[in-house]
Amino acid sequence: MQVADHLRSVPGVETVAQADAPLLGGNSWNNFVSINGGPSNGILSYMRGVSPGWLETMKIALIDGRDFRPSDTYPGSAIVNETFAKVYFDGVDPMGKTFDLATDEGLRLRYQIVGYVGDVRYRNLREPILPQFYVPFRSVDASGAPRKKGAATLLVRTSNSNPRTLASILRQEVPRARSEFRVSRIRTQLEINQSHTVRERLLATLALFFAIVALLLAGVGLYGVLHYSVLQRQREIGIRIAVGAQARGIARLVTMDVFSMVLLGAATGVGVGMVSVRFIESLFYQVKATDLQMLAPPSLAILAGAFLAAVPAVIRAVRIDPITMLRAE
Repeated sequence: MQVADHLRSVPGVETVAQADAPLLGGNSWNNFVSINGGPSNGILSYMRGVSPGWLETMKIALIDGRDFRPSDTYPGSAIVNETFAKVYFDGVDPMGKTFDLATDEGLRLRYQIVGYVGDVRYRNLREPILPQFYVPFRSVDASGAPRKKGAATLLVRTSNSNPRTLASILRQEVPRARSEFRVSRIRTQLEINQSHTVRERLLATLALFFAIVALLLAGVGLYGVLHYSVLQRQREIGIRIAVGAQARGIARLVTMDVFSMVLLGAATGVGVGMVSVRFIESLFYQVKATDLQMLAPPSLAILAGAFLAAVPAVIRAVRIDPITMLRAE
């Protein structure tokens, strides 16, 4: 707590909290829970030791109850998430209720629920939300004496959008507060989150690269087809202009067939995506193949590419001199 209090005075620091490990950091602490002294239902509950202010620092919504107080100790009080309430209390507000935890030493620890919070990911972004409860970071033994911890995680929320700017300062300030303490590693929560989506981001980057290449090749091919089509039909176009055809009608004549094929190809691609929906969803994190927001950008990009490829051919067509064409005829 001494280190946390010192860091709160550092310029640019908004809130500071402590935990036994960061969320999604890969550390796991779990056990079976029993209600009203009965047997466990066989579902593991996952724990995290946190200090007062941790909920605010992590921006986790408090649905009911309160945050931990400095006087709260482990074992004793607990804050549970929504999934915990569903698994053990049938979704009823669990405020004020108690549960027991059986330790490896055969002890039975009782906790009273003082807070009820929203769900967050615990260990991995891809796994379902787990039943979780949080216990006070401050721990005491049977006699009430504080237990020493070998390591802890300090969570610092900064006012700067880039927390890395304070990394070197924080690394220096920790030993100033407690000379025996050293900072072993500094990571942002965003970096931790992104470490779980390396495969997805790599696939997205590769897919974007090949999509751009395919769009460029399609655009060049479409431009060539339209340009050749205008050269082949320039006498027909010149006659139409001579008899009063408007530029809009000429543009429609030049592009109608090609745009029909583009729309047919786009529709076919969307259809194939719908058929392979399960495979596509397995490649990306929280992206649904049927999500219109995901389907709209590539569809618009294809139409925009086709439009840009057609512009030179349309301009050439509407600028054909009908007199020249009639004399040639």
